[in-house]
Amino acid sequence: MQTRNLGTLQVSAIGLGCMGMSEFYGAADDTQSAAVILQALEHGIHMFDTADLYGVGGSNELLLGAALRGRRSEAIIATKFGVMRDQHGRVLGMNGRPEYVRQAAEASLRRLGTDYIDLYYQHMPDPDVPIEETVGAMSELVTEGKVRYLGLSNVDADTLIRASRIHPIAALQSEYSLWSREIEALLPAARKLGTGIVAYSPLGKGFLSGQIKRYEDFAEDDIRRHFSRFQGDNFRYNLELVSVLEQIAREKDATSAQVALAWILRQGHDIVPIPGTKRPAYLLENIKSLELTLEPGDLERIDRMAGRIKGDFDVTGDTLDTLEAADASDNE
Repeated sequence: MQTRNLGTLQVSAIGLGCMGMSEFYGAADDTQSAAVILQALEHGIHMFDTADLYGVGGSNELLLGAALRGRRSEAIIATKFGVMRDQHGRVLGMNGRPEYVRQAAEASLRRLGTDYIDLYYQHMPDPDVPIEETVGAMSELVTEGKVRYLGLSNVDADTLIRASRIHPIAALQSEYSLWSREIEALLPAARKLGTGIVAYSPLGKGFLSGQIKRYEDFAEDDIRRHFSRFQGDNFRYNLELVSVLEQIAREKDATSAQVALAWILRQGHDIVPIPGTKRPAYLLENIKSLELTLEPGDLERIDRMAGRIKGDFDVTGDTLDTLEAADASDNE
């Protein structure tokens, strides 16, 4: 497996997003998900992304910790804090207070069954707490050996710069795919600071894989039903654009998912996509994207397609209460 650097942290060129194994994207199957985690290790993927937000009671961290028991030293575990939920899963708000940073880290360590976290992110900035105070508390965990590297998620360039004055930020996690490119405005600042990019939802919440052909293909409890990008005329229009990816894939004897991942891998050696899946076949498919070469003409066709996407990923009401900052399980 190829490797890339997030700051000075060396990781596999592709990571595994674990969120969808526990919530938001259909029924959970812990046995199958644990098998996929171990399969990822066997094929050279050693970066696993989770968060205390994923699954009621931190169930995704519990799943990952159990799956890696006995093989902890082979893995890079990245987890996040900062979005509080109650016992029913309702989002209570953001919390970046120093005392909460320590409380959340200790809870994640227990659930993961480990004495250190490789990469620890603030999931979302707390508007009521200066980033300097939050990162200051996070840096104390590094000093104590409970965390190795620090990251931020869903922040702007100014916040990243201010945080970096307190402690080096190894990784900035943000949604990034060929049809969600807002993070590109932050790339110059991140690169100047030596901060790598961890790209969640690199397959556009699964739509760019070409596996979703009808709105009804989403399960009743699938959060994607609530995004305007996947509804009505927007869905049908965007499906036509995905056909461009499918055409390129046919020309290269590949899949649409592999083309989408190959595109993001081409955007810089400091970018690490973390497609999520709980299916062994899709895991292997994602890994093979590392072997795919896109020519300048392919990239031009993709850019033309990406510029015509309709709809957004906005959610409202109760849906936001259960999602807030959720990443995506891409291949489902």
